[in-house]
Amino acid sequence: MEIKGVNLGNWLVLEKWMSPALFEGTTAEDEDHLPRQLSKEIYEARIRVHRSEYISERDFVSIKRMGMNAVRIPVPYFLFGDRAPFVGCIKELDQAFDWAEKYGLKVLIDLHTVPLSQNGFDNGGLCGVCRWSQTPEEVDFVLQVLEKLAIRYGQREALLGIEPVNEPITSPMWERMDVPNRYPAADPEQAAGSAPITLEFLQDFYRKAYDRMRPHMAEEKYVVFHDGFQMKVWKEFLTQPHFWNVMLDTHLYLMMAEQEGCPQTMEGYLAYIEEHYARDIREVQAYIPVICGEWCLFNSYVVGTDTRGGQSALNGMKFSGTKESLTPGQKKEIYQTLADAQLKAWSGGSGYFYWSYKLLLDTAGDPNWTGWDCWDLGRCVDEGWFPKNSFGPEGAQTDDS
Repeated sequence: MEIKGVNLGNWLVLEKWMSPALFEGTTAEDEDHLPRQLSKEIYEARIRVHRSEYISERDFVSIKRMGMNAVRIPVPYFLFGDRAPFVGCIKELDQAFDWAEKYGLKVLIDLHTVPLSQNGFDNGGLCGVCRWSQTPEEVDFVLQVLEKLAIRYGQREALLGIEPVNEPITSPMWERMDVPNRYPAADPEQAAGSAPITLEFLQDFYRKAYDRMRPHMAEEKYVVFHDGFQMKVWKEFLTQPHFWNVMLDTHLYLMMAEQEGCPQTMEGYLAYIEEHYARDIREVQAYIPVICGEWCLFNSYVVGTDTRGGQSALNGMKFSGTKESLTPGQKKEIYQTLADAQLKAWSGGSGYFYWSYKLLLDTAGDPNWTGWDCWDLGRCVDEGWFPKNSFGPEGAQTDDS
């Protein structure tokens, strides 16, 4: 099966930039600090309303109708409700599996956050802190969470696989992102000693996670390893006889290409996609299934200014002017061309998951969010930014759809 999927981002793991209203009345920049600045009653009410309204059964119908066959669901380390003050979300994940099985979708469970963070990103739940790998008791806690997930869902029809940890950051990306400055820690003492994760640690963790999960999972289910932003270093490790039905997840954004020197032009993007992303995907797919687990159409060319790797208003980025400089027709042509190129690149592997299904931003009324609307797959489909043949023969998009 070629995976054609979408991430249900900002549903069970919060990201402030995707839904700023959830953080109103606080100075919190991440999910870890949100409940520390709200009363227990207000925090829990906010979270429960958000989860019930952001994704529902109807969304699974819509995702299927778009032509998708899978969803990647980011979940937090506290999903079982055992880490106060956070609210667990295992009920919501159970519902997601019921909906997926009803409408014929597969589910990739993605453990998106861990205690003390695996990357220091806002999407890791704790800005500027990266100390999980240095804390053995928390590493063991995560292994317990993964085993419980495998026991609960390992035989479910809808399960595609389980991803032990999202975007563990290794040295190259830590330096490129300049994590401590891009995501300042609210508590410098808590951040003290933060550092990137070593490949040696990550390989040891992946082996332990695999050994804890595999006995509880049906043979055809995958254990999916994120590449730590180093796609081409895993051949020797992943081709060991020890592993059965494993898959590599790589995240390839145009804003990351810009950080690496890709010209912010259409010609530059198209050349980079073919010469780097497509080529690397084909090379890795030759020995292990590889998916692009996160990507989107976002780029600085449409925004109209260098976003310095996708920095937003929340990172202190301010855009000049009050209107978009491109006409709707120009924007559509750009996005369709980039969608075609990236989808062709991912077809050299085992598929993709778009980031993300939806977001709650005023991209029309706030010039600071110009060009960010393409992070919303529903918007991309409605606007025709995805070519109608992009979902392949299983797709439901037709001229009268």
